[in-house]
Amino acid sequence: MNVTRSALSLNVPDPQQSAQFVEQHFGFQQEMAFESMVSLQRPDVPFNLIYLQTGLSTFKPTSHAGSAREGLLVVFVVDNIDQEYQRLQQEGAPIVTPIETESWGERYFQTCDPNGILYQLVQWMEDPIQEVHP
Repeated sequence: MNVTRSALSLNVPDPQQSAQFVEQHFGFQQEMAFESMVSLQRPDVPFNLIYLQTGLSTFKPTSHAGSAREGLLVVFVVDNIDQEYQRLQQEGAPIVTPIETESWGERYFQTCDPNGILYQLVQWMEDPIQEVHP
């Protein structure tokens, strides 16, 4: 198998709202847009984010055509989690889970777009206890 591209496709009530959120806060750019679909890309991210309007008749199988929200996280690994946390707070992005560090080294926080899609930013800490509590 030779995979030439990849994408994450999410069903949302308003594709334009989610697209605007990731453009404003995560630097994605529209690659293609139609009334019920927006595809975005970013040169350093190895997949496109695609937002499809919930309820499209072309979505197959129809038994899976509901909202993408439940149990889904779009995760971006970053170099400086504290800087990203401050930046998103200053930009007015809603922080739905404040910054935390798990015992296994995952330091993260979560924000949410207008359609309820959760975005989790993560930095992996080599020594989480030392780096959070010097």
